Amino acid sequence: MRSDGGYEVIKKAIGKLGLRHREHIAAYGDGNERRLTGRHETADINTFVWGVANRGASVRVGRDTEKEGKGYFEDRRPASNMDPYVVTSLIAETTMLWEPSHSNGDGKGAAAP
Repeated sequence: MRSDGGYEVIKKAIGKLGLRHREHIAAYGDGNERRLTGRHETADINTFVWGVANRGASVRVGRDTEKEGKGYFEDRRPASNMDPYVVTSLIAETTMLWEPSHSNGDGKGAAAP
């Protein structure tokens, strides 16, 4: 992600996070439904949105990352009361190890990003 061409890797990782949005929300701390309202620089808890320099998105990519074609992204959904070990392992699993199939387990087809 931080090497040349990393922006494409970032977009693929974010696509995977979107496909597992509900699973991640369930692990991101109690009471997130009160915080993730779609107001006050948050995305609605039921909607996954990402964007460049968008503080109201679920996942934000910095403007410099887009400009340089490499860098980092931030998942803005975890609450302060989340378990950092659970959240970090879930993000790593989803973005690096998990491969989407034709069905993501909820009965709806999920195309690869």
